[in-house]
Amino acid sequence: MQKFEELKFEIPKLKGISEKTIEEHLKLYSGYVKNINLTLEQGNPKIGFEFDGMRNHEYYFESLSGGAKNLEEESILKKQIEKDFGSFENWLTKFKDLAITRGIGWAMLYYDPITKQLLNVWIDEHHIGQLNGCKTIIALDIWEHAFVADYFPSGKKQYIEDFFENLNWEVIEKNFIDAVK
Repeated sequence: MQKFEELKFEIPKLKGISEKTIEEHLKLYSGYVKNINLTLEQGNPKIGFEFDGMRNHEYYFESLSGGAKNLEEESILKKQIEKDFGSFENWLTKFKDLAITRGIGWAMLYYDPITKQLLNVWIDEHHIGQLNGCKTIIALDIWEHAFVADYFPSGKKQYIEDFFENLNWEVIEKNFIDAVK
């Protein structure tokens, strides 16, 4: 069986999220890659946790790679967001409200290719709540390792704000274009 390879990301200095946090967070991602390979070798039943942990982190880190870039006014993603949520601002408010949910997990924006709509979804753990058949557009890590060292537990809201300021919308747009193909 082909082994999964650890991806490399070009993450510049970020607003609010320290290089040390990114460094430690990347070590965690590396562990998911190592563990999915071990899990497949051993036939361990934790494949969903390790695989989804690896993939969610890849979406997360890729969206922070290459520097912050704005979402273009005429982007097809923005048009889909406006169609599904009424306005970009309405979607962003709803997504941030979802992300501030008490507890650990992931705030995800998915595209459902069957209904052809975007969905905001909360995932408690990597393997619990992922939507079968949906395509990941945005993955925002809300596990404490992603923000507590820089923001403390009470700074979750600021972490979410800074995540969006650091976001490379060109990557997010590509995720959407790939999803609708």
